Amino acid sequence: MQVLDRFLRYVAIDTQSDPSSDTQPSTAKQLDLARVLVEELRDLGVMDAELDPHGYVYATIPATPGHEAAPVICFCSHMDTSPDASGTNVKPLVHEAYDGSDIELPLGNRVILRANDFEGLRENLGQTIVTSSGDTLLGADNKSGIAAIMAAVEYLLQHPAIPHGKLRILFTPDEEIGRGVDAVDMEKLGADFGYTIDGEARGSLEDETFSADAATITIEGVSAHPGFGKGKLENAVKIAGDIIAALPRGGLSPESTEGREGFLHPVSMTAKAEHARIDFILRDFETDQLADHAALLRSIIGEVAPQYPSSRITLQTKEQYRNMKEVIRHHPRVTELAEAAIASVGLPVRKAAIQGGTDGARLSFMGLPCPNIFAGEHAFHSPYEWASVSEMQKAAEVIVAISRKNVEA
Repeated sequence: MQVLDRFLRYVAIDTQSDPSSDTQPSTAKQLDLARVLVEELRDLGVMDAELDPHGYVYATIPATPGHEAAPVICFCSHMDTSPDASGTNVKPLVHEAYDGSDIELPLGNRVILRANDFEGLRENLGQTIVTSSGDTLLGADNKSGIAAIMAAVEYLLQHPAIPHGKLRILFTPDEEIGRGVDAVDMEKLGADFGYTIDGEARGSLEDETFSADAATITIEGVSAHPGFGKGKLENAVKIAGDIIAALPRGGLSPESTEGREGFLHPVSMTAKAEHARIDFILRDFETDQLADHAALLRSIIGEVAPQYPSSRITLQTKEQYRNMKEVIRHHPRVTELAEAAIASVGLPVRKAAIQGGTDGARLSFMGLPCPNIFAGEHAFHSPYEWASVSEMQKAAEVIVAISRKNVEA
């Protein structure tokens, strides 16, 4: 199951999503990869592979004879890359037999992957790793998962003696902007459970995520000519600044939390004298704590607003996704199957919770229990992003093992 050539081919295609777009998918360039994947699947003999009008790729690997009644498994990865760093003109660099030294990327502004900063690098001594060139992200999130799924599909089709039930393949757009499964046709997908292949180090299995809300503070200030503004002007830029300054500096922020600690985090702000907007993400493993994070924002608004009596400050929150554990705990076989498959390819199982979200979190609440499996992607969303080829390879082996074990007595 060779993954490297596929991975290098996929990361060369710019698939960055755009949160400011209201189209589905958010960028047309994601379809460039989708069309490549459909063509490759058909070349492998998967003739029902299709790209739907919303940018999803669906495909079926039929059950082997005698296993048509087995539960149907979906394997899913997303095609888009994060808007947090450029995904244009990616130039991947292949480092064979990594020797444990720091890696200075040639096109970055002193972008250096220091072995002491990335535990995963130490675990890949002697292995082949792939980095960006330093001026873009790599795209391992989640093209390493796509490469693993495609390699597993090819292997299963080339080895028809390996027993398995019906498998459904799903490649999604716009996961990085929280819309990855907005238009998935669950009836058409027709799976009983699934796995996203979108994690980090070898052996990791994640069946718990943050619950997440988005929050937006909108500020309508009072504009006036600055030469005649005394007693009239209420500058929305300054109001926004007061709100930001009042946020907690210790705790409840991602730079000072870890593990199962939640946070609220301002991610963007646009501001002029008469109008400003601040967008936040609210995260916590305990869903009811999201209301507390929103209440803190309301209390900050309550402290700031009296200083600007003629201005209007409003807060709106929107549900994004919920902790997949709330669903998956009712379907223990799904995680047990993955644990057995990971162990069967010679890896220790690393069960963990994700300080983030995946398509699997939302799919779980749409009726498809869907934990997350490693794909060998590291340091996401930045020029420091890198991928382990051996971990991608092992992810492909786990996919095959899950498929096989699903039909074993």
